[in-house]
Amino acid sequence: MATARAVKVAAVQAAPVSFDLERSLEKLTRLAGEAAEAGADLIVFPEGFLSAYPWRYAFDATIGAREPRGREWYAKYYDSAVAVPSTAVDVISKAAKSHQVHIQVGIIEKDGGTLYCTALLIGRDGSVLLKHRKLIPTAAERLVWGRGAGDGLGVVQTDIGKIGTLICWENYMPAARMALYQQGVEIYLAPNADDLPSWTASMQHIAKEGRCFVVSVNSVCKVSDFPEDYPPFTPEHHDRKPDGSRWEPEDIVNHGGSFIVGPLGVPVTEPVWDKEEIIYANLRMSEVTESRLDFDPVGSYARPDVFTLTVNTKPGTSVNFTR
Repeated sequence: MATARAVKVAAVQAAPVSFDLERSLEKLTRLAGEAAEAGADLIVFPEGFLSAYPWRYAFDATIGAREPRGREWYAKYYDSAVAVPSTAVDVISKAAKSHQVHIQVGIIEKDGGTLYCTALLIGRDGSVLLKHRKLIPTAAERLVWGRGAGDGLGVVQTDIGKIGTLICWENYMPAARMALYQQGVEIYLAPNADDLPSWTASMQHIAKEGRCFVVSVNSVCKVSDFPEDYPPFTPEHHDRKPDGSRWEPEDIVNHGGSFIVGPLGVPVTEPVWDKEEIIYANLRMSEVTESRLDFDPVGSYARPDVFTLTVNTKPGTSVNFTR
């Protein structure tokens, strides 16, 4: 019997140097090199790794009012964001090509005057394989991030399998998941910023429902990972820890919990909490086929005569010019 094909994945649970694109790229390059040296075929970074998930800050906006300081910090956020294409993308591409690995990284993408929460998948040759913008930013994220469109709701065939991605709470959108299942996703990437214990159950459910491997990757970050004058963590700001005390530099803001799940919903690794770590797993890809013996959400367990789903894959362009 032939040896089953295995794919080594690396989930990088780490914090960016928030609001500093250059230093965050340096950290990405270093961590990607470490994971590649360990033999990873696919290296996955968290949501918003380039260059910040703006924890606990709504940019001084309230209903009916905006403040100058919030506008100034939005400009800083924009300056640390990534255009596609750009020299920042070239750095990621160089890392992927030099190590002959696939890299997916969560970026804050800037396009025109709008920011998007985006997952960017780079192939072994350094080319962009997939750009997926988060379809619905969650809660206060909607103030600073635009909404993605169906053109990024794709699954790409690679030499290690079919890869697709949804970001954080859009994983709770059943129709979005079904769109990936219909395209045959085998390695489902779920970059996120959710460190609640219930998230692990969600990831296990999705792996079992989709009969695919799920890589759930979150950052772990402290107050000290943000600039010293980042408003929520300054002494004069009203934001406080759950116990009512002020934030201190070593306080953990996001606890992580990254882990990897097999296609029957059984964890391949255990969640890692409160520390930076690269989590590795060897995925035996034949398990995907084996798991579909008794359940295939878009095949043997589908009822297209009863339920149908239509996905609009057109880009979300506001203005179209025609001759």
